[in-house]
Amino acid sequence: MNHCEAAVVITDREFAPVMGEALRLLKAEHGRTPIVIDVCDSEYTGPGERLGSHEYEALLAAHEPLARLEGPRDEWDAIAVSYTSGTTGDPKGVVTHHRGAYLNAVCNAATWTMPHFPTYLWTLPMFHCNGWCFPWTVAMLGGVHVCLRRVEAPAILAAMREHGVDHYCAAPIVHNLIIAAPEAMREGIRQKVRGMVAGAAPPAAMIEGMAKIGFDITHVYGLTEVYGPASVAVKRDSWAQQSLSEQTRLNGRQGVRYVLQEGMTVLDPETMAETPADGQTMGEIMFRGNIVMKGYLKNPASTAKAFHGGWFHTGDLAVMEPDRYVKIKDRSKDIIISGGENISSIEVEDALYRHPAVMACAVVARPHEKWGETPLAFVELKPGASVTAEELIAHCKGLLAGYKVPREIRFEPIPKTSTGKIQKFQLRERAKSASAIE
Repeated sequence: MNHCEAAVVITDREFAPVMGEALRLLKAEHGRTPIVIDVCDSEYTGPGERLGSHEYEALLAAHEPLARLEGPRDEWDAIAVSYTSGTTGDPKGVVTHHRGAYLNAVCNAATWTMPHFPTYLWTLPMFHCNGWCFPWTVAMLGGVHVCLRRVEAPAILAAMREHGVDHYCAAPIVHNLIIAAPEAMREGIRQKVRGMVAGAAPPAAMIEGMAKIGFDITHVYGLTEVYGPASVAVKRDSWAQQSLSEQTRLNGRQGVRYVLQEGMTVLDPETMAETPADGQTMGEIMFRGNIVMKGYLKNPASTAKAFHGGWFHTGDLAVMEPDRYVKIKDRSKDIIISGGENISSIEVEDALYRHPAVMACAVVARPHEKWGETPLAFVELKPGASVTAEELIAHCKGLLAGYKVPREIRFEPIPKTSTGKIQKFQLRERAKSASAIE
């Protein structure tokens, strides 16, 4: 609130304890007192005081509707400041503009071939990359927004059944909740449900699991800086003839640019030359075009670094395959170098996710006196499931080269952002503790 100089704050009564403290600190430390508007939602019946002098619905009712809405004077004007989720420990204020939001909203509909009047379920937070621009996409198509106060499998599946939901977007961890839910919870959902999943590399086991329960999944890729999804693993008819495992591999790629994005490719970050489409040569995914942010708020140094060479640098390492679909290998900071060999943490995590007991996992580098680094895995199990570290290591040995197998498994809660992203920087700090060095 202080960094973006918020003048008005709209807050739900459920979050009064957190917001009350935040507002107190804002005044005490920065002398700011924004106008506070409380949302008193009838769906919420728990405790929570009002913090402001205005109530949202009453404030709307007290004013006549506008005869017409005035649009922006310039499409380049800012439409939002969206803070990155802080998976690297350094959140930044991403300034997006009207043109990008409009174009990505259109791209969402075109990419997903969404019909008019869809029924869309919000399991994705609207503050996450502006809800991937779907608040505008669904409105543009005259659709129905179905909202949840809790992102839990029973509530998700009940809403799908009750409201006839046909589209939803979510991080991989939410799709895993649906896969892990008892089959009885999915009874009565007779309509075709289409899900969109985004992430650096959603586990292959998740894509395969959704296919087995009859949910159609589209895999997209993007970042806050490119308005959420900005590329898609466009499905080809010929893929349907492949085995399920091969379909999973093909669908798990980051794919090709959104149709209205000018450019997406894999470049050598030093020379800015495009890497060959050989599926082997590693480079960095980069974007440019009208669906890219204006820059980072009050942070010219980070903005200049992000746009070095005229392209937006994502920090994701990838290869371009012969069909020119992009495939992420890892985040640049997540590559584990063991005895001079590069190990993709994503590849190791994918092997772990293939064990039926694993709900969530994350692999980071652990300091090692001989090898420099070795893989350390943090694992959360599905409710009621049990497995030993030795059994998981044996499972990985059947899927990975020996040097890629985790040397240690820790069954611990995995820190996540409010959007469900795993905060690896916290796990790396745990791994650097004195007890982690052999």
